[in-house]
Amino acid sequence: MTIGFLTALYPWSKAFHVIAMIAWMAGMFYLPRLYVYHCELRPGSAESERFKVMERRLLKQIINPAMIATWTFGVLLVLTPGIINWSTGWWYVKLAMVLLMSGLHGALSRWRRDFLEDHNRRTQRFYRVANEVPTLLVIVIVVMVIVRPF
Repeated sequence: MTIGFLTALYPWSKAFHVIAMIAWMAGMFYLPRLYVYHCELRPGSAESERFKVMERRLLKQIINPAMIATWTFGVLLVLTPGIINWSTGWWYVKLAMVLLMSGLHGALSRWRRDFLEDHNRRTQRFYRVANEVPTLLVIVIVVMVIVRPF
């Protein structure tokens, strides 16, 4: 199903989708790095409390709205006639990677609550590895959209 009038809005939808995606990825790259540093701090310390504020603001004021905007403009693009060739595979791989990114977003949110309640049990190494996941996902997403290998 597509919606005809979206064709005229295509350049704007695409531009805002890319802008929102950049903001989302910036936050997804930074939040796990904050967790790496937060692990080093004593729960309840002034420094730990400062990190809690930074993490909350990053998630609530940047990452969440950017993800919502990315999804919104992405759905508008999918509904635009002629944009998606449903018989090609790149689209499905991209969608799977975006769903994984959204799942990681949810996990980052859950891990923030653990820090908020001073119940973090994960190591710096765990968060260092988690910090690399958005990079791998966005590489696949960009290749699928630009190269469209299949």
